[in-house]
Amino acid sequence: MNRFFKLKENGTTVRTEIMAGITTFMAMAYILSVNPGTLTAFGRIDMGWYSVFLATALAAGIFTIAMGLFINFPVALAPGMGLNAYFASVVLASQTTEHEFTWQMGLTAVFISGLIFILLTVTRVRQILLTAIPDSLKHAITVGIGMFITIIGLKNSGLMTIGVEAGSDIPANKFTDVLSFETVIHMGSLENTSVQLVIIGLLLIAILMVLQVRGAILFGILGTTLVAILMGAVDFSSLSSPQTPWIPDFTQLNFMEFDWDGIMHTGIVSAIATFTFVELFDTFGTLVGTAERAGIMKNKEEGKRRVGNAMFVDAIAVTGGAMLGTSTTTAYVESAAGVAEGGRTGLTAVTTGVCFLLALFLAPVVALIPGSATAAALIVVGVLMAQSIREIDFQDMVYAIPAFLTFAIMPFTYNIANGISFGIVTYVILACVANIAGKKKYDIHWMMWVLAVLIIARYVFFGSAG
Repeated sequence: MNRFFKLKENGTTVRTEIMAGITTFMAMAYILSVNPGTLTAFGRIDMGWYSVFLATALAAGIFTIAMGLFINFPVALAPGMGLNAYFASVVLASQTTEHEFTWQMGLTAVFISGLIFILLTVTRVRQILLTAIPDSLKHAITVGIGMFITIIGLKNSGLMTIGVEAGSDIPANKFTDVLSFETVIHMGSLENTSVQLVIIGLLLIAILMVLQVRGAILFGILGTTLVAILMGAVDFSSLSSPQTPWIPDFTQLNFMEFDWDGIMHTGIVSAIATFTFVELFDTFGTLVGTAERAGIMKNKEEGKRRVGNAMFVDAIAVTGGAMLGTSTTTAYVESAAGVAEGGRTGLTAVTTGVCFLLALFLAPVVALIPGSATAAALIVVGVLMAQSIREIDFQDMVYAIPAFLTFAIMPFTYNIANGISFGIVTYVILACVANIAGKKKYDIHWMMWVLAVLIIARYVFFGSAG
């Protein structure tokens, strides 16, 4: 084991690596309950809670172990936050339209985006795209996804309600001006048990994070579940239900549930582009950031090579996760928790992956967790992602305006693609104007021009993303 993972060479031990792996698992185990709730939209999408749970645990286990064994990298993978919320929102939004975007189409879009990633990684085009996008937009995308996730949590818990006040003449499902005394967003009733629980969950997680407790989100979810049990708000039927067996039932897995007939649906084209674009920056930031903290980037050439190899495993994971029946599987920033505990090699990742596979036997317990507890986790994850806002230069309007539009338009139009699109096009226009005016020289990579043209063409020919 020492020779295989090069433990001595990296200044670590088996015990340190295993403890680091368990720490990483504790930091990201919340995805086991959050992802099934998010992808099924708390029962409004018929993917099946247990089916998504299986896919989540398997994808996280298999591809995290692969990252450890083949790349010797202390990074864990699992279905990513943000893209799972986008997946669910697109499916839900289309249910009242003429062209329904089914969850099978969603999995197809994720699968294709994974194939695109494999191609981009092998041809090194992926590295060009990472260089082309200004850092301000990369950080704004992270902030916007955080706000998007937060709104999902607020809505699912009932802490935020969306509708019109009694007596208002604002028609439903219509675009219209809202007068100063009208609003379509309200705070939920504090008499609602779900609202009470999400507030308790937020406070628990926040307190644990302030106290710097490892796995604060997971423990906050469990604590909220305990409170919900005491309040009589938990259904114990999952403990004896055949729908959530103690022994994994892989026949319930949504394996290869793709919809190739809907491949030319305009919605699926947009979804593929969004899954690909967002995952591109999310993975890069996580892998490089974790590599820096683990000391892997001390030798820059070796570090770049290993990050490149890790990107390939990540690309395989996107495709493999879709085959198992879950949204985009990606590198997790929570891996930094294990690195902070001393994890330096792939043994950390292997340990985390094994923990996820063992979790397959805990489905009935995980199913007890109320939606409000996972909603609180979503809101807090939004807080963590919003920290990237400090990296944006708000003194320079060429960077500030596109960045602001990126993270503002995402949640308020309820679409990640819209925010990214506005950010890219606005940056190209403003940077070009500034360059012509001679105010300051801004770099506009040729790939940014290509992206801007494609985005404009997409909106002109296919209309709004909704």
